[in-house]
Amino acid sequence: MAELIQPQMGLNFEQVWAAFMENRQQIKETQQQMKETDRLIRELRDDRKETDRLFRESKAETDRQMKELQKSIGYLSNRFGELAEHLVLPNIVQKFNALNYHFNDIAKERKFVNPDTGRVEAEFDILLENDAYSIAVEIKAKPAEKDVADHISRLEFLRRHKDQRGDSREIRGALAGAIMPEAVRKEALRAGLYVIEQSGDTVRIEEPNQLRSW
Repeated sequence: MAELIQPQMGLNFEQVWAAFMENRQQIKETQQQMKETDRLIRELRDDRKETDRLFRESKAETDRQMKELQKSIGYLSNRFGELAEHLVLPNIVQKFNALNYHFNDIAKERKFVNPDTGRVEAEFDILLENDAYSIAVEIKAKPAEKDVADHISRLEFLRRHKDQRGDSREIRGALAGAIMPEAVRKEALRAGLYVIEQSGDTVRIEEPNQLRSW
C-alpha cells in the first residue's frame, strides 16, 4: 500500500505573533542604536567645535605672545646696539689716530640719499675722514658673518659715490662689536677689514694681515 504523506502544517497564530514581536523588538533596538549613534556623532561634532575654538584661542594668544616677545627682543637689540655704539664712539678716533691716520672729521649715522628717489642707498654708523682716507665703521652688538658681506657692499657703494664726485680718498672698512664671535672676527680679517672689539672700558683694533682698500 502506498504511504500516505501528511501535508505540512502551517504556522499557527501564536507562532506568527511571537515572530512579529521578536522582529518588532529588533527594530526598536536598531532604532535605539541609531539614536545613540546620532548622539555620539553630535557630541563628536560639538567636541570638535570646542577643540577648534580652543585651538583658535590658543593660537591667537600664542601669536600675541610672540609679537610681544619680538617687540621686546627688538627693543633690547636696539638698546644693546646703542650701548655698543656708546662704547665704540668715544675711543675710536684716538685708537685710529694711534695707527697714524689723524682723522679730523667724524660723522655718526651718515646716510647717503638718492636725490632722485629720496631712498637711502647706504648708511654708515661711523664715518672717519681726513684728506687721504675714509674709514667706514659698522657697529653691531653681536655681528654675524652676513654683516661682513653687507658692509663690503656698502664700502663698494661709497667708492662709486666718491668716484662720481672726483674724490680719490682711499676707503677702508671696520667691523665693531660688543660681542665678537670668533668666526666673524676671522671672516672680517680675511676680507681685509679692521676688527674693533670691546676691551675693558675701551676698544681694541685688530688689523688684518692684508688690509684692503676700496
